[in-house]
Amino acid sequence: MSPPPSSGKRESGMARLLGAGTSGILELLIFHPVDTVAKRLMSNQTRIYGPGGSGVAGLNKVIFKDAAELAIGKRYMSLFPGLGFAAGYKISQRIYKFGGQPYVTDFLARNYGDIFRSTFGDRTGKTVMHATAGSIVGIGEVLLLPLDVLKIKRQTNPEAFRGRSTFRIFADEGFALYRGGMWTAARNAPGSFALFGGSAIVKEHIFALEDYSKATFFQNFCASIGGAVASITVAAPLDVVKTRIQNRNFDQPESGVKIVRDMVRKEGFGAFFKGLTPKVLVVGPKLIFSFTVAQQLIPWFDRVLKREKAEQI
Repeated sequence: MSPPPSSGKRESGMARLLGAGTSGILELLIFHPVDTVAKRLMSNQTRIYGPGGSGVAGLNKVIFKDAAELAIGKRYMSLFPGLGFAAGYKISQRIYKFGGQPYVTDFLARNYGDIFRSTFGDRTGKTVMHATAGSIVGIGEVLLLPLDVLKIKRQTNPEAFRGRSTFRIFADEGFALYRGGMWTAARNAPGSFALFGGSAIVKEHIFALEDYSKATFFQNFCASIGGAVASITVAAPLDVVKTRIQNRNFDQPESGVKIVRDMVRKEGFGAFFKGLTPKVLVVGPKLIFSFTVAQQLIPWFDRVLKREKAEQI
C-alpha cells in the first residue's frame, strides 16, 4: 500500500507515479507466468485428481493448453499470452492504487476524520480510515476492467479473439467489456479493504507506528504479508466468479448468478476457492514485492526529482 499522509515531508505526485509504475513493470515481468497458471486453474471445470481425473497429463493440458506436448521452453513461453494487455492493466492498476489511496485517505481525514475517531477510537479509527480509502479505490478499479478482461481472455480463452485486432475488439464489444463489473466491484471492495486495513493493523498495532510512511523495510514487508494474505482470502470466492465471467467467448456471455448456481450444483462450494493456493503463493508475493518496491522507489524518485530541480535553479 502507499504511504499514508503524514504531517512531514510528502513525496510528489510524479515520484509516486514513477515509483508505482516501475513496481508494476517489475511485478509483471516476474509474476505474469504464474498469474496465467492461477487463472487457468480457476477457469478449469474438470476434475484433475481423484476418481475420473486425468492426473498429471490433464494438469499439463489445463496449464499449458496447446503447448502441453511441446518442449519445456516453449511451454514456459506459452504462459505469456496477453502480455500487452497485462502490461496496460497492471501498470495502470498499480499507479492508480498505490498513488490514489493516499489522496482518498487525505480526503477522509479532512472531512470525516472526527467521525472515524469518535466511532472507532484514535488508533483503530486511523486503521479503519486507511482500509476504507483502500476499499473506495478498489471499487474505482472497475474503470480498468476492459484491460483486465482482455488479459484474462488471452490467458484462458485465446480463441475468443478469432484473429481480431485490439482496436476491432474495442469497437465491436464496447460496453460489453465491462461485463462482470458489479462482481469485480464486489470483489475489490472487501479485498482492498482487507489489503490496506491488514497492512495498517500490522503497522499500527504490532509496530506502534505513528507515521506509517516512516516504516522500515522490514516493517513494510511484514505489513504487506498481513494485508496480502487477508485480501486474497477474502476476495477468493468472488474472484473465481469474476474470472469465469470474463473468460467466456464474447458471443457466449454467462451471468454471474448462473455461474454461481452451476458451481454450487456441479462442483460444490469448494469451487469458490479453486486456485486459492497458487494465488496465496504467487499473488501474495506479488503484492508484497510491488508494495516493497514502490515504498523504496517512491522516496528515491522524489529525492532525484527534487535534486534535479534544485540544480536547474
